[in-house]
Amino acid sequence: MGSVGMKKTATLLCVPLMAKSAEGMVSGMNQAKAQGADVVEIRLDCIDNFHPQKDLEIILKDKLLTTLIVFRPKWNGGFYEGDEHGRIEALHLAKDLGADYVEFELKVASKFMEEHRNSPSRGTKNIVSFYVNGETPSEQELKYIISSMQETRANIIKLVTNAADITELPRIFNLFSICQVPLIAYSSGERGLISQILSPKYGGFLVYGSIDGDSIPGLPTLASLIEVYKVDCINKDTKVFGLISKPVGHSKGPILHNPVIRHVNFNGVYVPMFVDDLQKFFSVYPSPDFPGFSVGIPYKEAVIEFCGEVNQLAQSIDAANTIIRRPSDGKLIGYNTDCEAAITAIEDALVRAHRCTNGKTSLNSPLKDKLFVLVGAGGAGRALAFGAKSRGAHVVVFDIDFDRAKSLACAVSGEVRNFEELAKFQPEKGAILANATPLGMHPSTTRIPVSEASLADYELVFDSVYTPKKTILLKEAETAGAIIVSGVEMFLRQAIGQFNLFTERQAPEELMREIIWDKF
Repeated sequence: MGSVGMKKTATLLCVPLMAKSAEGMVSGMNQAKAQGADVVEIRLDCIDNFHPQKDLEIILKDKLLTTLIVFRPKWNGGFYEGDEHGRIEALHLAKDLGADYVEFELKVASKFMEEHRNSPSRGTKNIVSFYVNGETPSEQELKYIISSMQETRANIIKLVTNAADITELPRIFNLFSICQVPLIAYSSGERGLISQILSPKYGGFLVYGSIDGDSIPGLPTLASLIEVYKVDCINKDTKVFGLISKPVGHSKGPILHNPVIRHVNFNGVYVPMFVDDLQKFFSVYPSPDFPGFSVGIPYKEAVIEFCGEVNQLAQSIDAANTIIRRPSDGKLIGYNTDCEAAITAIEDALVRAHRCTNGKTSLNSPLKDKLFVLVGAGGAGRALAFGAKSRGAHVVVFDIDFDRAKSLACAVSGEVRNFEELAKFQPEKGAILANATPLGMHPSTTRIPVSEASLADYELVFDSVYTPKKTILLKEAETAGAIIVSGVEMFLRQAIGQFNLFTERQAPEELMREIIWDKF
């Protein structure tokens, strides 16, 4: 399945600048150039007390990068509230002063370009734009908007939506193939993030990224586009792997998977996918261009019903964290790489500790006959419970949802307790504690409600949370003398299993471990 093509894509990297002064715009242009941008979008409507002649001369004189001048009025989502004639004249002045691109809204474009068709422009190209307010229109309506913009005879056209659901994005992707001029098209917001990252795959003219220290919600950083996603290497043949989750912003999967995908010379990219509805998602993304997915919170159990087949381990756990689209028939196959990842991480830590203590290694699992206290009965919890049971441990399950905890406890011949009892629960000496809830995940770093005193009774404490690398729970457990295992180790091991399934190649484990400890 696909080797990396070395040909670089023609998609440009653009940084939007929204400084409050012309001097601030020049400073931002310097930063953007230093960080690898090709183009800067100058938002004139953000400049306080804007004086067209003076400010444009400052911005455009000796410009270091290609410039795209935008002057958005309030009626189109911008900040400018003044005279419309003055706004249009400022854009015309930008052309006279040597701007590379000037953007006009579809509403005014035809009139402006007709009036200035014979004016010298020093090579300035016109971009005609349309910003959609509210729900993304149907594909037919979007085609009509594209056609209307093309009729203005613009050099480039630009369409921006604000997706309420990731399933709206294919409507945008489908526009690139019918457009007869270069197209900039994307959706803003977290659910639209992949429309920026994947723009080169569909032939987008440019993609937006923010510079360091000037993050914009829902916009990838310029550094991530260049270093993590390597958008200059994304092309029409690139396979897209995604993390299906809600939320998804916390994931460091792209930081790990993308460099490894490139390392084995595979033409693929791994992206975060904020998914609200699994059924809609799988019905709208049936393409073989999307051959595999990681599955995160809260979908590891729910995703099973959308799989045509489920591998034996995932079926017994009734949770999957990996989905592969079978090339022969497009059927979705569910797998679980969480189970062995978590349990072997715990086992290896116990084996190392026992070897240091008495120098002996048992043939049995170090979990055999241990009390395994599990907090959380969701997808990750199920993987831990079934893994612990398979090693001969006795599992006790706590979860806010008592019925869910009871169901899991029954499935592994374990014991269920009310979540409220956790704070006073006193385990037997040498027990294992495993957190499989999001408690402790950045930015909410609250630990699970076990008593501080009880931590000394656990031989080992495992936390499935991996951001931060060492959670408050792990810090307190370490202070209490317990062996600790970070969710980073589980994350690494499950990612190795996923990578092998995604690419049908052997994961470079040492490289992946290096990336984990360097970047996480």
